[in-house]
Amino acid sequence: MSDFMLPDIGEGIVECEVVEWHVAEGDVIEEDQPVVEIMTDKALVEITAPEAGRITRLYVPKGEIAKVHAPLFGYQADDESSQGKEEAQATPTPAAPQQQEQKTPAASGTSMPERTPAPSSEPPQEASQLRRGAFGRVPASPAVRRLVREHNLDLEAIPGSGKDGRVLKEDVLNFVEQGQPGQEAATAASASPVATSEEVRVEPLRGIRAVMAKRMVESATTIPHFQYGEEFDITDLLALRARLKPRMEALGERLTLMPFFMKAIALAAAEHPIVNARLNATADEIHYYSACNVGMAVDSKVGLLVPNIKQVETLSVLDIAREVARLTSAAREGRVEQRDLKGGTISISNIGALGGTYASPIINAPESAIVAIGKTQWLPRFDEKGEVQRRAIMTATWAGDHRLIDGGTIARFCNAWKGYLEAPETMLLQLR
Repeated sequence: MSDFMLPDIGEGIVECEVVEWHVAEGDVIEEDQPVVEIMTDKALVEITAPEAGRITRLYVPKGEIAKVHAPLFGYQADDESSQGKEEAQATPTPAAPQQQEQKTPAASGTSMPERTPAPSSEPPQEASQLRRGAFGRVPASPAVRRLVREHNLDLEAIPGSGKDGRVLKEDVLNFVEQGQPGQEAATAASASPVATSEEVRVEPLRGIRAVMAKRMVESATTIPHFQYGEEFDITDLLALRARLKPRMEALGERLTLMPFFMKAIALAAAEHPIVNARLNATADEIHYYSACNVGMAVDSKVGLLVPNIKQVETLSVLDIAREVARLTSAAREGRVEQRDLKGGTISISNIGALGGTYASPIINAPESAIVAIGKTQWLPRFDEKGEVQRRAIMTATWAGDHRLIDGGTIARFCNAWKGYLEAPETMLLQLR
């Protein structure tokens, strides 16, 4: 018998939330088979089996917290499992008490009628325990449990048609339609004014959302923010993207505006390096970075993640597009690697992708600046001749650390960034 200890994942992480078990007690496992998914402060991490064998115990239920260096699951290696089987086969199985009682009259020469146990409406204890699973609960989703409570039913009384006896929504509805015992009481209870109360669902704040909450409070309370907004005419940028899009699709790549935003930021940061710098923890030193590692906020299923692309100043638009696609896909699944989450120097939040026009972003500390990009709108604008034209207008709002960056600095930086985006062909002058 062996216990798998939750390893030290690094980054000062001391505990993780168990998101999903892929095995149950008694399951046979192969080496490197996915066993459990845990959520750290950064992302989802998949734990695999260290060797082949059989799961003997799951120490931490789904949704609970596992501690680093504490047992996560128990297992029996293949050689131990096979040895146990051989011992079990070699050991004679004692006769059941009922069988022994039946043999006793026969030995004394007295015949007795065979007694058949009376049928019972109660499910066998073993089956009930099996349905309850490893942690004493009948498997069912929160939505199904809420539906059961609304009808004042007993979850254990409802036959489950899902995997491992999981109770599905259809099972509950069928149970109600069949008029099972207790339905009348449920109907009366639901009609009673006392039973109609507003339900409040309580969910612990854990994982990435908990970290985001902590860091946003720290950033907003320790860094003096100031905002700077600007409008961009990206009509020519959209036209350039439309010309390049077929070639990108032929390469099997998707071209969005994000690679252009990132490349232009790296070029503008080369002209104004203090925007790509940061203060140290005691705020008495300025640390300048030669690499511009641009982060992008991604609305993932586990919370807000900000992976970053390293050394954007050295990458082509095609290289950046590939990295954007890779990190976006990984972030939305909550599986970003630690190296992609560390080392960012400046960030982009594309709120416009969800329909927002303006936003006041909070700096992703310890960085010094972040920009929120709004949606692009086709609006009337006057040209140099005073004639009205239809132009693609995008808004952008910068937030800067006022301890390090003043209004004039962010304005000059934003103007340089704007120049590259409004005349994207000028970026060709910076090719190396």
